[in-house]
Amino acid sequence: MGARHVDKRVVIDRNRMTGGGVTAGIDFGLTLAAHLKGEEAARRVQLLMEYAPEPPFRNGTPQEAGPTRVAELTGRTLWMDGQVDAAVTAAARRLGIMT
Repeated sequence: MGARHVDKRVVIDRNRMTGGGVTAGIDFGLTLAAHLKGEEAARRVQLLMEYAPEPPFRNGTPQEAGPTRVAELTGRTLWMDGQVDAAVTAAARRLGIMT
């Protein structure tokens, strides 16, 4: 569909903004708030939420996890990959960008 991977939690591309990952949704919201209302407003929201992420492990990206752990996890999620491919294909057909 033309998307390409960018190793960032929040990506702004022209008039589009996307976020990936569970807590990246919070990062996305704070980034959007900063764009709409300014950085100080977004900082107030972050403080109200007491959002101060501190993950217990440095394992949240393939680079951090390492090739062994990534390969093991990949082998366990093949069924999910099939579901994702089917959903993308169905969406592309509905949008008329794939036959």
